[in-house]
Amino acid sequence: MSTAGKVIKCKAAVLWEQKKPFSIEEVEVAAPKAYEVRIKMVATGICRSDDHVVTGHLFTPLPVILGHEGAGIVESIGEGVTAVKPGDKVIPLFIPQCGKCTICKHPEANLCSPKVHPGTMQDGTTRFTCRGKPIHHFASTSTFSEYTVVDEISIVKIDAAAPLEKVCLIGCGFPTGYGSAVKVAKVTPGSTCAVFGLGGVGLSVIIGCKAAGAARIIGVDINKGKFAKAKELGATECINPEDFQKPIHEVLMEMSGGGVDFSFEVIGRLDTMAEALSCCHEAYGVSVIVGVPPVSQNLSVDPMLLLTGRTWKGALFGGFKSKDSVPKLVADFMANKFPLDPLITHVLRFEKINEGFDLLRSGKSIRTVLTF
Repeated sequence: MSTAGKVIKCKAAVLWEQKKPFSIEEVEVAAPKAYEVRIKMVATGICRSDDHVVTGHLFTPLPVILGHEGAGIVESIGEGVTAVKPGDKVIPLFIPQCGKCTICKHPEANLCSPKVHPGTMQDGTTRFTCRGKPIHHFASTSTFSEYTVVDEISIVKIDAAAPLEKVCLIGCGFPTGYGSAVKVAKVTPGSTCAVFGLGGVGLSVIIGCKAAGAARIIGVDINKGKFAKAKELGATECINPEDFQKPIHEVLMEMSGGGVDFSFEVIGRLDTMAEALSCCHEAYGVSVIVGVPPVSQNLSVDPMLLLTGRTWKGALFGGFKSKDSVPKLVADFMANKFPLDPLITHVLRFEKINEGFDLLRSGKSIRTVLTF
């Protein structure tokens, strides 16, 4: 029996309070309004950005259904929707692409940001209800639910043959790292790169550096347990800052004969951002901020670090325009142009979401994928 146009009752992971576990609840998911799409989720990854909300490092209104790295199948569409149809395999987009704003029209920009209230659909209301209370959306996606509703500008159709439990990573983590190398930094053949942080996104940076032809890729992490995987994916060597008596940027400058060509901070710490910038060659080095920093903190930097010729950059989602790029990235994965399997260390049923976050916080997982 068709569920189109009807309220769907399903399971979702609701965060009622900061620093508390997720609660698996029965929620009501309203039918999509005009230019909205309701999706039956198939798989979703656990990303550090979701945990930033739990810890309070990233603000969004509560209670909320988090999750922004997912893949699913269109269940129904609202009036006026033309981008997708019921039955299509799709990836929700935490950075939308309206195609009309000045950012979308700029060839190098991707941060389309329609004017919406935090935690709602574009019309300022929510489609989730639990215990009689409205529940907020997150990042235009809210993938920690068996069903979710997104705006048409926040969804894209992908290859019908794509394995959703793998390509869900193309919803956030993989493009964020890979694109930081190939699109934001524009890593050059034969270059030397340093990657600070060897989690799922950092490893995706390494995949990008290797694809771009870097000759030397130095992984930097205090967890030596991550070194083997980093080398498997293309790192030529890995170092632990705790093994040295001097600042790590000095170690990297010595290793590279004056400074690396490209560096990437994929942790979200102010001190490592400064180290990543400093380890670049003073005349031509490029450093990219990839990790999300804590809110309400500022980084003090000596302007001379930039005046000599360094470039300091940052981007979300690897600089990719979401609707244009996600289907192409899925097609490239299907054509074996890059791997995703090595990034997925755990696959759990959705109900074990708190176990998945424990794995993330303990450093025991790279990416945990939840399946519905």
